[in-house]
Amino acid sequence: MSSLDQYRNSHAELRQMIAELKAILTPERLKVRPNAKTAYDLLCDLGTKVSVHLAAEDRGLYPTLLIHDDPKVKSIAWGFISGEKPLRKVFDDYHQNWLRHCDFDFTDDFLAETHEVFDMVAKRIEREEQVLLPKLLEIGLFQETSRASSMGY
Repeated sequence: MSSLDQYRNSHAELRQMIAELKAILTPERLKVRPNAKTAYDLLCDLGTKVSVHLAAEDRGLYPTLLIHDDPKVKSIAWGFISGEKPLRKVFDDYHQNWLRHCDFDFTDDFLAETHEVFDMVAKRIEREEQVLLPKLLEIGLFQETSRASSMGY
């Protein structure tokens, strides 16, 4: 991520995608094939956006934090890096299990697992906002801008 604004905008975009998906992911709506196709496409887009978000952190954020003088900053970076592996694995497994064949058979198990994935992403975003962003501001990696313009809402 090259700026705090971009980082916050990415969070807002992921939250918006999850909210839209939650609205469409009901058994009644998924019975309509065009809705099922839309849900499938949106789920694939969410997976891509999460991967892009994590990759941007890997390239543009963590290298700087890992060479920081403060061991706490390094520790925070390693904690987020190690937290990526389970999230990536869940997305890969989820895609293999539910999205790979494009059959749009959205069962109760599918819906339950989908909501677990949403919860994982939401927890990651929350942790980034509660732990990582304040530390980035504290160490001067990013400068705080106008809250209203930077939140991207």
